[in-house]
Amino acid sequence: MKTYRLEELTDKYIGRKGTKEREEFENELRLDLLGEAIKQARIERHLTQEQLGELVGVKKAQISKIENSTTDARFATVLKVFKALDVKVSFNVELNSRKLAY
Repeated sequence: MKTYRLEELTDKYIGRKGTKEREEFENELRLDLLGEAIKQARIERHLTQEQLGELVGVKKAQISKIENSTTDARFATVLKVFKALDVKVSFNVELNSRKLAY
């Protein structure tokens, strides 16, 4: 049985790096990781989605959508969620293959 690297399968079924399809896939993957991080932090803080929503000023459904990456939440809302969870967040920004520091 032949084995394949994840990169090979992704290239074959999603698209090669630099293609629109691949970039969309990778962006969705990042959003999934962000949603999972929010969910884990909420659980560790012993908060329900409803309680977190009250702290942020949104409904429980919006928290659920963010955690499950089923919405394009506003950046400001995501930052409010992290602030309510008392979580330190850092972002890396790259411009022309050069990281920008803040």
